[in-house]
Amino acid sequence: MYKIAVLGDRDSIYGFAALGLDTYPVRNEEEAAKRLKSLAEGQYAVIYITEALQAKLEAEIDRYRTERLPAIIPIPGVSGNTGKGMQSVKKSVEQAVGSDIIFNNN
Repeated sequence: MYKIAVLGDRDSIYGFAALGLDTYPVRNEEEAAKRLKSLAEGQYAVIYITEALQAKLEAEIDRYRTERLPAIIPIPGVSGNTGKGMQSVKKSVEQAVGSDIIFNNN
């Protein structure tokens, strides 16, 4: 059975444990890269990662972008939304569809 993990700084992710998700707080980029690799190679189908951490681990995350599993999904951290999550979703949609279909209604 597949599981769901949440990776990021402790303050941003500890609330997800109340939802029954496996939380993995990390202190630095090196620790985060190792943890991401172990989660991706494990039984995790979905890995939520804070946007701040995603920005630091782009090269590692790109390795899994073409794989069926895991889905690595950015989430805002306690410092707020940086917009990286939406950019990532937009990039994935463009790859899948071959065109930018997300419109900005500002």
